[in-house]
Amino acid sequence: MAYEPKITDNAKNFHEKMFPGYTSDFLRTDPEFIERFDNFAFDEVVNTVELDDKTRYLGWLSTLLGCQGIDEYKAILPAALRNGITPVVAKEIVYQAVAYLGMGRVFPFLKATNDALEAAGVTLPLEPQAHTEPTRESRMQGGEEAQVSIFGEGMRDFKSKGNPEYPQINEWLVDNCFGDWYTRGGLNLAERELVTFCIIAAQGGCDPQLRGHAAGNLSAGNSKELLIRVVSSNLPFIGYPRTLNALAALDAVTKTDEDK
Repeated sequence: MAYEPKITDNAKNFHEKMFPGYTSDFLRTDPEFIERFDNFAFDEVVNTVELDDKTRYLGWLSTLLGCQGIDEYKAILPAALRNGITPVVAKEIVYQAVAYLGMGRVFPFLKATNDALEAAGVTLPLEPQAHTEPTRESRMQGGEEAQVSIFGEGMRDFKSKGNPEYPQINEWLVDNCFGDWYTRGGLNLAERELVTFCIIAAQGGCDPQLRGHAAGNLSAGNSKELLIRVVSSNLPFIGYPRTLNALAALDAVTKTDEDK
């Protein structure tokens, strides 16, 4: 006798909001799994963690990029485009990821994003979002301004503070990582830092950078409470170990002198 999954009305309604009229084949092949996953991810989590649609999907898409969940990304992106994520925002999340994952890991996501947008009737390329000229001087200037805006005046002249054995890395962090991507439209600095934090948390093994961007988020205007909610929302897609690492990084940069 086939098992009938007991999926809550809340989970069914949220699933329908994401995927109108769609029935997953997993209900046939893995009914017990879908019962537990959907009830947790699409009822317990979404109804415990209060987020607007845009922020929730920013976190989910960024997390799926970070953990290389390409198949789930392909499933979630059309839902995101129906629920608060514009084509420009979707593209900017992917572009932002290149500095933190490298093109080797982002390539399939860029292709999947283009496929999803064109399937939705979006004409590519989208309107340009670059706010800096493609010159080294303009990118350096824009990147430094972005770094200082997020991390403070201590980042001034960061390009000259690198290890003398590989000074180009600090230069590239300024003109490429920040100058090429953080200066673009589509996402503001706070949103870009949120995307970055989710990407780094999901890929794992980058604890110093995770703590750095936890601090960057706070400086950019994202509260600790918001970051906890976003990390909690991402848990079904990232798992517990990396969720706990992200929360530990956030705790580490928000300790008071009394806590230390």
